[in-house]
Amino acid sequence: MALKSTTVSKKRYGCVWLLWIPALPLLFLWVKIQFEPSVTIHYAKTGKGEFKYIWNVQHRIYKGRMKPGGGTTDSGFIFPDDKFFMEIYWWQDGVNRRCVNITPKWKNTRIYLDENGNVDTRKESGTDVDRLKRCITDPSSSY
Repeated sequence: MALKSTTVSKKRYGCVWLLWIPALPLLFLWVKIQFEPSVTIHYAKTGKGEFKYIWNVQHRIYKGRMKPGGGTTDSGFIFPDDKFFMEIYWWQDGVNRRCVNITPKWKNTRIYLDENGNVDTRKESGTDVDRLKRCITDPSSSY
């Protein structure tokens, strides 16, 4: 009995998914940027001096400085739990201490500071006042 040679055509799609591995970090970054709520603070160009600030986002803390016309931004969590909090403290060399507690909204919550460093709560300012409340530790009578 003679053996016949048969060729079976196999498609090699089994490894194509490996091509996506280099794209996964970019996909993760895109999802983070698109779905993570953020807060942006804008300090008036006519501001009276530089402010120091501390962001505290559920114990993720960092410090920085804000010059007139500048600002700062930070992001919350895509899926915050019931213990989530976000606060920013800002001051000028020990005076004008302010703090605000923020409930960020998707995609971006905006806060505008006037020339004195107070939160501009006027309707036309663009500040998302509905997302702000005074910090428990803030001794001032306003934001």
